[in-house]
Amino acid sequence: MKKPVYIISLIFLAVVSLPVKGPAQRFGVPNMPTYDNDKFHFGFVLGANLSYVTIKPIADLNTRIWDSTYIPDILPLPDSALILSIEGTPTPGFVISIVSDMKMGEHLNLRFIPSLAFGDRDLVYNLETFHDGDTNIITISKRVPSTYINFPLELKYKSKRYKNFRTYLMTGIQYTLDLASQAKKREQKSADQKIVKFNQNDFYVEAGVGFDFYNEWFKFGIEIKMMYGLMDVLTRENNMYTDAIAKLNSKIFQLSLTFE
Repeated sequence: MKKPVYIISLIFLAVVSLPVKGPAQRFGVPNMPTYDNDKFHFGFVLGANLSYVTIKPIADLNTRIWDSTYIPDILPLPDSALILSIEGTPTPGFVISIVSDMKMGEHLNLRFIPSLAFGDRDLVYNLETFHDGDTNIITISKRVPSTYINFPLELKYKSKRYKNFRTYLMTGIQYTLDLASQAKKREQKSADQKIVKFNQNDFYVEAGVGFDFYNEWFKFGIEIKMMYGLMDVLTRENNMYTDAIAKLNSKIFQLSLTFE
């Protein structure tokens, strides 16, 4: 998953390093001076993301003993287990989007940016297992891959343009459909291991900040935003990996490069 992040970084360096040509640029005359007069604009986005989870464990996590019926895939099978902690760790992912932008006022735009995004999350369980009077401390990691189709609707509040630069704030809501978390292929590949699944549907609230740069032929933007999932997305399947969590929400940080 790291390769797409490197590619996006190279694209970013290439764009911001574009040479400034012509006398207009040398004297600070704005590029595309009538760009913001148009009602609609279209473009695309390349981005990198980090997908996190916010975990709320059950109240008696550190005292509840799970018997062997709740322990589906630890060998040799212990008599019981105690969960010491549960943590979530992200891995880098990437996103590709199409931009549809409608001007609503001098400083306000409405944007619809459907996207395809990829990102994995690891749930790490620190356990103490008990077997025939012996105890062991072990760590179990469960990876949850996700392939998202996102449908965000955003409001973009822009500052006044200064020559070839402006800043903006954005906020919005997003519906997300996860195509990979519950895929049957994961179960077939992990027949001897219990996989953790997320629900396919989620809603997010978004907030972020960005910077627009007007070049000679297009507008280039850099945006950083956070998306916080509103729904508990964990699918519970009567085992200690899922039943030990009272609530699990998604949280995503995204760095985007826009070309319009």
